[in-house]
Amino acid sequence: MRGKVKYHDLSDFEKKKFLGEFYSVIAQLKTRDEVKNFFKDLLTLSEVVMLSRRIQVAQLLLQGESHDDIRRKLKVGFGTITNVERWLKDGFGGYKEIIERYKKKYNVKKWDGGGDFPYSRQWLRKKYPLHFLLSNLIKKD
Repeated sequence: MRGKVKYHDLSDFEKKKFLGEFYSVIAQLKTRDEVKNFFKDLLTLSEVVMLSRRIQVAQLLLQGESHDDIRRKLKVGFGTITNVERWLKDGFGGYKEIIERYKKKYNVKKWDGGGDFPYSRQWLRKKYPLHFLLSNLIKKD
């Protein structure tokens, strides 16, 4: 029985085949629900959180936040911040492109780790007040 497969142990053909299929499968996802359900099946909750925190780090770096502020706000290590920063500078532009598209779609000016960031609890409470009626009555903003 074979253990973990390491990227560097794969042949060039295998790398292209596996990654090509992966990207093609992802490209087939059309709606937010399809994306959500696919990644819920594909990844553990910890993996989803890890990936989403990298996106949050990228957002804050693009806003000009310092490494110390990001580490404090998101409780991530300097290694994570440094890796994301390197990918932002030397990568293929994926982070910047999708974050800009996201900001335009949801009219996000700046993210500070809370507030009305799309899909945050505060945002949901304001967008769907009847779903949070009891909670909204008890807690006045």
